[in-house]
Amino acid sequence: MFVDLRAFAQLRRALADGTATAESLVREALARAAGEAGRIVFTEVFAPQAQAEARAADLYRAAGVATGPLAGLPVSVKDLFDVAGHVTRAGSRALADAPAAAADAPAVARLRAAGAVIVGHTNMTEFAFSGLGINPHYGTPPNPWDAARIPGGSSSGAAVSVALGMAAAALGTDTGGSVRIPAAFCGLVGFKPTAARSDIHGVVPLSPSLDSVGPIARSVADCALIDAMLVGGAVPRLAPPPLAGLRFALPQAYVLDGLDDGVAKAFGRALSALSGLGARLEEVPFAHLSAIPELLAGGGLVAAESYAWHRALLAEKRALYDPRVAVRIDRGAAISAADYLDLQALRAVRIAEMDAAMEPFDAVLMPTVACVAPRLADLAEDAAYTRVNALALRNTTVGNLLDLCAVSLPCQQPGDLPVGLSVVGRRGSDRATLSFAAAVEGALCGAGLGRPMMQQA
Repeated sequence: MFVDLRAFAQLRRALADGTATAESLVREALARAAGEAGRIVFTEVFAPQAQAEARAADLYRAAGVATGPLAGLPVSVKDLFDVAGHVTRAGSRALADAPAAAADAPAVARLRAAGAVIVGHTNMTEFAFSGLGINPHYGTPPNPWDAARIPGGSSSGAAVSVALGMAAAALGTDTGGSVRIPAAFCGLVGFKPTAARSDIHGVVPLSPSLDSVGPIARSVADCALIDAMLVGGAVPRLAPPPLAGLRFALPQAYVLDGLDDGVAKAFGRALSALSGLGARLEEVPFAHLSAIPELLAGGGLVAAESYAWHRALLAEKRALYDPRVAVRIDRGAAISAADYLDLQALRAVRIAEMDAAMEPFDAVLMPTVACVAPRLADLAEDAAYTRVNALALRNTTVGNLLDLCAVSLPCQQPGDLPVGLSVVGRRGSDRATLSFAAAVEGALCGAGLGRPMMQQA
């Protein structure tokens, strides 16, 4: 069985010409969410509320009342975001008995204001502390290409909800790759904005220094639209520039180490397609990227900042935590205030170095993840889990630690497991980076890369 892959533009046209209604779109999404996979993809489905919101969207449209650009479109929300009247579990049993949120997180409120119908809270790695998407409490959402493989995380259910047609798009968070990794593993587009662009109020934090809010969708245009709504902007006029003349840097250090064969081949084919259309691809040492592990020593900012938030809850409810998550949070207890300040100072130096190195280029291109989605059964042992988690996060973490923005695009050839290509931009260049990514997306699609249908898990 195959899922109909429709982007926002098609859905909005169907609503405008009357071939679909918001109620029919939401009903279809909820029906899929009610299936076996959906019970793992979501920690809670907001069916009655979503149905009522869809009916209201149709009534407004029928009455000629102006509605937002997302009017009637079903959108899922990661279980880190407060949704009024619902418990924010963060993928954990430790918060299952927490009081329901009194108000929507600002990011959720902005999507509602744009007309989106929020269909439910999606499953995730507990407290967002892993790039693999494994959750021992609520189950691990199946990868839509191969149910034996992991979906990537931490926004695992977010990506799978879009891939399996349970939502038209999803709202996720990205602290070390949590939007881009599942997008890459599930054959979707994911956007990580510059951190300062995100409003993280009403979101359970992982590392406030690094946390960002971003969408997972079927196209760059869809991600750009959601991003615009999140920052309170107008509908963007995404005008991809001609590829000919665009100048892309190809880092030769760190991010190309140890690529598996499928990723290396897909990346090479993508670069050939771009070069064939006139893009200027320049190999650049970027030797300073090899110093990234210095920022991760002892668990880095994520361990320090997550421990500050979790220490009281861990003292009370440690037995309810995934041990693989608790042990990573615990590392923060050994990071002193002086160590923390040193990390922040070193990060500022590394950010300045990257800003200078990227100045001559429109964007940087790299594989989103060094491997394709591994099999869940191969991660049963802690040593394998730790090794693969570090590999999955390695390339994406560069964007968070160096405060960059990035779009992950599918670039595999038909029949292969998904592989992500990242278009990485300088701090604050979010709109420009989205436009460059749209140009790359068009070239990949024209070359027959990244857009085959996927089999429903």
